[in-house]
Amino acid sequence: MARLHSTFIRAMTTSPTIAPERSSQVTRKLYPNYKIIVLNDDFNTFEHVIKCLLTYIPGMSGDRAWELTNQIHFEGQAIVWVGPQEQAELYHQQLKRAGLTMAPLEAA
Repeated sequence: MARLHSTFIRAMTTSPTIAPERSSQVTRKLYPNYKIIVLNDDFNTFEHVIKCLLTYIPGMSGDRAWELTNQIHFEGQAIVWVGPQEQAELYHQQLKRAGLTMAPLEAA
């Protein structure tokens, strides 16, 4: 017991740890954006995919919805929107509820 006590005292008498100086400069870290990716499947029609993109993705034009739908069909997937997480979660959920096949949300 005495040996344990002397080891504890010796450990307490070691030199103090010096914390590094803090920088006065503030570094702002931006929140990451998230990608909404629609996947190709064998049951959604071109018309349905285009209608969903126009309905649920803000600012989506008919031409852009057509281009993305072609990309989904021919390349297997397309990133249909990129932005803040909260909005991405909403749009992702709406597209999924409409029956589109969705990849999981991922940071951009």
